[in-house]
Amino acid sequence: MEIPENVEYTHKVKVTDEYVAKGIGLDIHVFSTPSLVLCMETAAYRAVEPYMDEMHTTVGTGICIKHLKATPKGDTVTCRAKLIKKDGNLLEFEVIAHDSSGKVGEGKHWRYVVDKEKFARKVLGG
Repeated sequence: MEIPENVEYTHKVKVTDEYVAKGIGLDIHVFSTPSLVLCMETAAYRAVEPYMDEMHTTVGTGICIKHLKATPKGDTVTCRAKLIKKDGNLLEFEVIAHDSSGKVGEGKHWRYVVDKEKFARKVLGG
């Protein structure tokens, strides 16, 4: 399986009730940081998943981001993940997010290519 250099993907999320900080118990109606992480991780996963064969997938192993500003409910957040480094099975992505008024987040995300069957056995203890 060969993943092209600089492959990227853009994932969009409409900020609805399920993605606002109120959804985690706060009375604030803005896009939550956990939702930003999910958007960025989804973009990275989708960037490389088309290059995986039926035996492999990727799993997230780390993320380091800054949530730069609040996005109100009703707006759309666009997350772009770009593969910037491959080291064996370890993939490093640059992740950036924007809403209608500009940049809302940036950072790095790491994913690891795994054999689905072996990974499932390891996780399930069998």
